[in-house]
Amino acid sequence: MPQNLYKTFRDEIIKIIDALVQEKKLKAGLDTSKVTVDPPRESTHGDLATNVAMVLAKEANLSPRDLAQLVEEKLKNNSFVTHIEIAGPGFINFSLHHDFWAQEVRNILKSGINYGDSTLGKGHAINVEYASVNPTGPLHMGHSRVALVADVLANLLEKAGHPIQREYYVNDSGGQARILVLSVYQRYLEALGHTIGPIDGYQGDYLIPVGQALAKKYGDQWVNKPEEQWYETFRAFSIDAMMTRIKSDLNDLGVFHDVFTSEHSIVKEGKVEAAFKALENLGLIYQGILEPPKGKTPDDWEPREQTLFRAAQFGDDVDRPLKKSDGSWTYFANDIAYHFDKFNRGSPTLIDVLGADHGGYVKRLSAAVTAITEGKGQAIVKLCQMVRFIDQGQVLKMSKRAGVFVTVQEAIQKVGRDAIRFIMLTRKNDAPLDFDFDKVIEQTKDNPVFYVQYAHARCHSVKRHFLGTFPHVDLTPETLASLDLKGQFQDLGELSLIKLMATWPRVIETAALTYEPHRIAFYLYDVASAFHSLWNKGRENEELRFILPNDVELSQKRYCLVYAVMLIIASGLKVLGVQPLEEMR
Repeated sequence: MPQNLYKTFRDEIIKIIDALVQEKKLKAGLDTSKVTVDPPRESTHGDLATNVAMVLAKEANLSPRDLAQLVEEKLKNNSFVTHIEIAGPGFINFSLHHDFWAQEVRNILKSGINYGDSTLGKGHAINVEYASVNPTGPLHMGHSRVALVADVLANLLEKAGHPIQREYYVNDSGGQARILVLSVYQRYLEALGHTIGPIDGYQGDYLIPVGQALAKKYGDQWVNKPEEQWYETFRAFSIDAMMTRIKSDLNDLGVFHDVFTSEHSIVKEGKVEAAFKALENLGLIYQGILEPPKGKTPDDWEPREQTLFRAAQFGDDVDRPLKKSDGSWTYFANDIAYHFDKFNRGSPTLIDVLGADHGGYVKRLSAAVTAITEGKGQAIVKLCQMVRFIDQGQVLKMSKRAGVFVTVQEAIQKVGRDAIRFIMLTRKNDAPLDFDFDKVIEQTKDNPVFYVQYAHARCHSVKRHFLGTFPHVDLTPETLASLDLKGQFQDLGELSLIKLMATWPRVIETAALTYEPHRIAFYLYDVASAFHSLWNKGRENEELRFILPNDVELSQKRYCLVYAVMLIIASGLKVLGVQPLEEMR
């Protein structure tokens, strides 16, 4: 398993502290848990910086600078360390020999696209639930950001060492499902030749074939029959038809789930009652009267007694009702049962990726999961802001009920799946995003997906040129990784690119710890930019070109750098679920 170089040097610093303790220059038992090694704030300050003197000085009864000087003397013995500076109150900045960075190129070549894989997760299972669109119509592009941000987050956490279960929650019980069924019934009547007038519900044409299929299967069996006779048949048929289409759209986006869980089944199997009983046994259910909502009190609000969950005890703003006035369960009760079910299936961490309109849901869900799992489980909600879709300068409107939206298929045909996946990660999830169809297909530096794919394709172009110049030279990964690269890569552009690539394991771990998959897209753009800059330097200065027709050995070693870039980009694109291209049209 390749190791994060910052962790490698942190281990080196800890060994130095241990050695100083053995030499009785420091007292034993120092708490080194807060010691870090990170990039310095300014690249001109060196390659690495450690806070060791700052965090241990007080406990060691030394000034930070005195402790820093002790560490400095030991750090000088590391053959890769070329320069050390004690800055400010006691930070230690140090630089590494270019041979260290040459060795890191070999590490990338040896690891391949697995470079950056981490054991950070330590096998801790995480359930990621996402793209759980109400099955009342097809998936449209308005839903795609949630689906893709979550899908990349799942890939990221997997690379960081977490077993991941990708889940879709089918909201097939409740008011929205009922409106769907009634809408389909009208389309059923329409298919049999009945005049139905304006549809009071979902108006999209996508329900026409569902009604036709029911008419073909049942004829006029359900015409003028009471709702209770046909409702469940129509509900199951309609939900199945919608989910078949949603799954197809998700798969076209490269999104695949391990589990599809039905809300209807959660209720039918008695899991809501079981969750309620668990909370009751913990003393967290009571009969009470909630205070009126903050602000203007609604006209229909009344101070009635309700069955309440002590949510405020676990960080929520207020306690939450679990039963309606008619005795049926609230949506929140169903959600508690669903999350308890996920926890009981073996995932202590439950991540829900939702649209920004679910902002009020965060505290109550976190409180419920903490309570019902007795602190053994954790709910994390990531919210995605809306996407504005722009085509030919016009903002496109999205409305499932009105049947007006851009379908996933239309978007894929226009710009391609890979572009959609990449662009959805070019902003942090809680920031609004503009998706301009015209700009997404531009072949410019301002288009990040093109710029990154072009860098990968350029790497393959170098390989083709190399084999055309030196057809008998071995460019297999094994041979490249075995080359002695000492003394190579002393140009500042080369070193800058290698140092950036060497941060890839740290980028993975940082993005996983913060649940921020957009960091991957940002990083790939930086790598592509550094590579394109190096390429351009070669155009201006022949001595810096990757391939020198009169020097096969040097060309082969320089190609190691190109191949490493290709591997890093491919590794990152794999996390994004984007296919790396070998040629650009």
